[in-house]
Amino acid sequence: MTEYLCDTLDNGLRVISVPMPHHHSAEVMIYVGVGSRYETASKAGVSHFLEHMLFKGTQDFPTGLALERAFEAVGGSANAATDCETTCFHSRVHPDHIASGIALFASMMQRPLFKDMAMERRVILEEAMGDLNETGRQINSDNIIASLLYPNHPLGQPTVGNRPAIERLTLRQLQQHHTTYYTPRNAVLTVAGPVNHHEVVAAAKEHFSQWQGDRAPAPKAWTDFSGTDRPVRWVRDAGSQVSLQLAFLLPGRNSEHAVNLRVIRRLLGWGGMSRLMLRLREELGLTYAVDAALALYADAGTLAIDLAVSAENLDKATAAILEIVTELHNIKVDDDELSHSLNCYRCDLDYSRDQVDEMALRYTWGELTGSSRTISDDLAGIDKVTAVGLRQTARELLTPANLRGAIVGPYRTRDRKEVDKIIADWQ
Repeated sequence: MTEYLCDTLDNGLRVISVPMPHHHSAEVMIYVGVGSRYETASKAGVSHFLEHMLFKGTQDFPTGLALERAFEAVGGSANAATDCETTCFHSRVHPDHIASGIALFASMMQRPLFKDMAMERRVILEEAMGDLNETGRQINSDNIIASLLYPNHPLGQPTVGNRPAIERLTLRQLQQHHTTYYTPRNAVLTVAGPVNHHEVVAAAKEHFSQWQGDRAPAPKAWTDFSGTDRPVRWVRDAGSQVSLQLAFLLPGRNSEHAVNLRVIRRLLGWGGMSRLMLRLREELGLTYAVDAALALYADAGTLAIDLAVSAENLDKATAAILEIVTELHNIKVDDDELSHSLNCYRCDLDYSRDQVDEMALRYTWGELTGSSRTISDDLAGIDKVTAVGLRQTARELLTPANLRGAIVGPYRTRDRKEVDKIIADWQ
């Protein structure tokens, strides 16, 4: 069975359908190839700000409330998200109203009114404030790690931007950003659910054919893999626990290591049987939960390990994490653990076939980024994973030179000295 179908309209818009005939809802999704890595420091946050503004009304629905009511009328509720490389708009809709759902997103993409900018600026400033403490210091560990991994590069900027840049952004800048990046050649439209591909394409032609625009400019490339230093940033903050994040700089999603990295992420922090949970929670009792997250961009990536821990256990948690990484270097994953992890991975891939939003996301993002992988492709990829290959990936990438750390909370001076020494001594 074909997992998805794709056609390209004359204006360059790619239109995908994902047939899921036994479902009773559909997901309409449009991805645009723009995010924070496409921004200069003076315009930091403009992609995220623009995402917000497209919900404030269009020529067809003159207020944000009118637009929201129109989505609810077709069984949906639109939402969106901006990351480093993309902006995604999506809504569940009733299968009887797919064409109407497509028309609503077409109105947002092509005919926004850019209303109530002052009001939305206040909302976004409040959102940005959530990442700062009472002294104005950054306390979001993800943002701190990004700034350490990608210094002096847009990948190191918070997606939401920063207060000075958000306050400076003008209506003209938002409109110019929209004109430059919101073009059909820089977007993918997908509908997943009980759909007919020809009907989806026909609706897309009806509502998107007038959309025009040039190819969007490429973002600033990331090329600095020198690994010349190994900073850890400490931020003192109030609270009962310390937030600890250790992260490794990686190559991009087209690296030969990509499949192995996805498996390593699962070995480290996917479920109660993962190595981090078994060691730090079940064996040592140092934390309630610990997670590993993997982000692979076009030309770089991050594997991050996160947990919250009391200050007196910060050194023990840091040492335990690095010991686990060292074990990946030195000891092959045994057959039982690898088989168990890969079986869980296969189950999760099969389960995703039951989620219209997951299927839409998989194929929309994949087509936009040139990294389209079917579930069959992923299953074939993990069938080739070996313990030897995993160890080689860990040895090449999970190294002291690639390590960065963010520690936020009520740590003590002696905690800092102990943890800095543990990290400095790690080989």
